[in-house]
Amino acid sequence: MSQWTTICQDEQLSSNLGICALVGSHQVAVFRVKDQVFALENFDPFSNANVMSRGLVGDLKGHLVVASPIYKQHFDLASGQCLEDDTVSLKVFPVRLHEGVVQVMPTPLVGHVAERVV
Repeated sequence: MSQWTTICQDEQLSSNLGICALVGSHQVAVFRVKDQVFALENFDPFSNANVMSRGLVGDLKGHLVVASPIYKQHFDLASGQCLEDDTVSLKVFPVRLHEGVVQVMPTPLVGHVAERVV
């Protein structure tokens, strides 16, 4: 059974900036945007590089997104879906705030439905 992995203290996670953490065998990009926390795989499938935690976050057509820092594709933070190419998506990981710490589950979600916690 999977266990939650502690990433950092809640106050160490800055708004609109990503961090990268090793969770199990996965590099995971963790973001806080608009009082929500998201966790996606850090691997950018277009550039084949682990760089998503360095991407820019924002709102695009009503979707909270992170833009790849290499080729600028936008990925929905809640679903992992690429907005420019519907055949590509990032894995989404359950993430929560628990007793003042940010925690991520090492098993990606099936169906890419994010568990968002304020």
